[in-house]
Amino acid sequence: MQNLLIETRVQCPYCWERFSLLVDASVDTQAYVEDCEICCRPIDFIVDIDEQEQVRVQARLQHE
Repeated sequence: MQNLLIETRVQCPYCWERFSLLVDASVDTQAYVEDCEICCRPIDFIVDIDEQEQVRVQARLQHE
């Protein structure tokens, strides 16, 4: 993989606003929590990257 960071647009599951997310392409499958840039609520992200560097991001409400 040439580019280790891939920018993708995601939608917040709380406020429904869209924002940019930088994804580390050196890891094929990832799960982590990051705050929404707009409403600051925690989002569970599940990221999958295939061999063609196509990014699939699931943004979910965080469950405590």
